[in-house]
Amino acid sequence: MSRPVHSIRTAADPVEKAMAAWGELLPDWVIVLAETCRGSTQSAIAKKLGYSASTVSQVLSRTYLGDMAKFEQMVRGALMSETVGCPELGEITRNICLGWQAKPYAATSSLRVRMYRACRGICPHSRISTERGETDAF
Repeated sequence: MSRPVHSIRTAADPVEKAMAAWGELLPDWVIVLAETCRGSTQSAIAKKLGYSASTVSQVLSRTYLGDMAKFEQMVRGALMSETVGCPELGEITRNICLGWQAKPYAATSSLRVRMYRACRGICPHSRISTERGETDAF
């Protein structure tokens, strides 16, 4: 008695997946994301970015409905080591900058208070709406 042959499904190459989805509009940061996923797992990269593996997959396949600009900045900081000038800390990576912006007010340390105020006041890299005192897409 012969057994039925099951096709073995292999995971698609992340670079090929991104190229197929983005076409000629493939940005440099998506290439870096895909190449990094090729050398590791999407779960590991997602954890480094602070997102889920499914979000990374959605970005590669260009189906992510969330804040793509924020995701791009996280990739640029965490995977491409791009920095911004923080008024309080000096040069920091973009993902660290976004992490500080996402933190709620807490008087647990003087640095935390200074960063909260800087992110909502004097920082030119802030994505926080100062009119409402809320964050954009956090």
